[in-house]
Amino acid sequence: MTQVKDYIDESAASDLYGLFCERVKRSPEKTAYHYFDKISVQWENCTWSDMAKEVSRWQQALAKEGYQPGDRVAVMLRNCREWVMFDQAALSLGLVVVPLFVEDRPENVAYILENSGAKFLLLEGDIHWKRMCSVLHTLKGITRVLTLEEISHTPVEDDRLLSAGEWLAEKSTELLQVTIEPDTLATIVYTSGTTGRPKGVMLTHRNIMFDAQHGLMCIDVYPDDTMLSFLPLSHMLERAAGYYIAIVAGCAVAYARSVQDLAEDLLTVKPTVMISVPRIYERVYNKIYEQLELKPPFAQKLFRKAVATGWASFEHKQGRAGWTPSLLLNPLLHKLVGSKVMAKLGGRLRFAICGGAALGEDVAKTFIGLGLNLTQGYGLTEHAPVIAVNKIDDNDPASVGEPLPGVEVRISNEGELQVRSPAVMPGYWKNEEATKELIDEEGWLATGDKVSIRDKKIYITGRIKEIIVMSNGEKMPPADMEMAIMMDPLFEQVMLHGEGKAFLCLLATLNPDVWREVASHNDMPAVLNDAIDNSKFEKLILNRIADKITEFPAYAKVRRVIVCREPWTIDEGLMTPTLKIRRKQILEKYTNQVDELYKK
Repeated sequence: MTQVKDYIDESAASDLYGLFCERVKRSPEKTAYHYFDKISVQWENCTWSDMAKEVSRWQQALAKEGYQPGDRVAVMLRNCREWVMFDQAALSLGLVVVPLFVEDRPENVAYILENSGAKFLLLEGDIHWKRMCSVLHTLKGITRVLTLEEISHTPVEDDRLLSAGEWLAEKSTELLQVTIEPDTLATIVYTSGTTGRPKGVMLTHRNIMFDAQHGLMCIDVYPDDTMLSFLPLSHMLERAAGYYIAIVAGCAVAYARSVQDLAEDLLTVKPTVMISVPRIYERVYNKIYEQLELKPPFAQKLFRKAVATGWASFEHKQGRAGWTPSLLLNPLLHKLVGSKVMAKLGGRLRFAICGGAALGEDVAKTFIGLGLNLTQGYGLTEHAPVIAVNKIDDNDPASVGEPLPGVEVRISNEGELQVRSPAVMPGYWKNEEATKELIDEEGWLATGDKVSIRDKKIYITGRIKEIIVMSNGEKMPPADMEMAIMMDPLFEQVMLHGEGKAFLCLLATLNPDVWREVASHNDMPAVLNDAIDNSKFEKLILNRIADKITEFPAYAKVRRVIVCREPWTIDEGLMTPTLKIRRKQILEKYTNQVDELYKK
């Protein structure tokens, strides 16, 4: 049966609240969200009509706070229906939503709340309230702190604190009937800040609506689809794709309980669409190959044959390779191998999109070879966020696809990708200097990425600024090499260093479970921290690194390694909330070890 789309176009809605109201009008009794209820301890459904009733309760309560259009309100929740309810209620009142990462450090959250001038903060419950108590007393601009759950105990008394149960209106009413100008500011999204303080990206209703509606010109999403949402909604990729695009398309969204429960949730929810960052696919990839190593040689050979044949079939269907008799084996090999992996992903996935960072070629080839329609996209928070995406029937995993319709692209003399479209942000919040550095007078946004463009597709070749210049003048972009090293499941986190040095060293954290397996084959201590001081340890690690970087130039050889005893965390300031490494901070923490290493 042919599926019918039900997209909401620009003529039906030009602002984000209007989009929500139009979806409620079109699909009142259709399931909007699947969620795990902690009280009933089971998965529940929520219709668009249910959502409308709840949003009206949030509208009434927010209106009583007396905020004016343009005031900022902050949300620090895990992905849930209440995130959407709060967002829509705030937008309907002309308020500007400031999303916060729940795992971010209190000091960083305090900076964002202070910088944005937020007046309202929505938290989840006890844990987040206690974490924020240490900084909230200094934020006098916050007039209300609301928690979804009752607070059982508070370290300090604060008359701004209320629970949602006592704050929300008791009865629902009709949704507010308002029209919001498309150029009204909708949100300020603070970038991760890998080098310094995060900057507030201002995005309007027009920015986000353009990106959501034009994104669906490149991928097909149907009302019967189910998206699995597990990237934080504070991440603009998830907010656009797993929230606003879902409303435009009219599909259901299921909120995963956590990344730890993801494997089980995939089997329960059985999503048809999934959107994620490379790290999730890399973890699954590493797990597959860890388990493969424990199987007999025949099973390993069968798996690799299935992946290779599946990939060859994909290349043939994409028109990049001819037909060969070996492709006749693909249906059988998929049944024996690929279908079993797909079943662990729920068994219904039509396609998966990867964005947020570069996806390793080996990872892409493996999943595609196993039968997953995996496409890579590209974007920036400053572009609300999607710039380009591969189409399922025109998919080159080495590229990030073609620009969305209506997005202009060009390459600067330095090889940097520049983009211009209605999705480009008006600027950074209270930071005209940074805005002028990024967007020129003609509206071209500098992405910071070096690219080539072939057959309309964008190929990322490196970063403009992220280059290691060694003492011999050789230049090396670290990201590609770090990605190659991470293909070894032993490595959890890695960072190359060698700026101004004669050779490269690697700082890394290792997976203790994988180490135990490695240790058993190399007569080494099974406990990782006991093994680090072993005389054979560094050589073993360097050999594993060398195996992964054979395709890089000889000068890019890693000669020394520092294995850190503790994982790098957001709390320590060594990782951003989107799990990108903060190079400067990591180097500062391990500066003594690095200095000592280069002295030797």
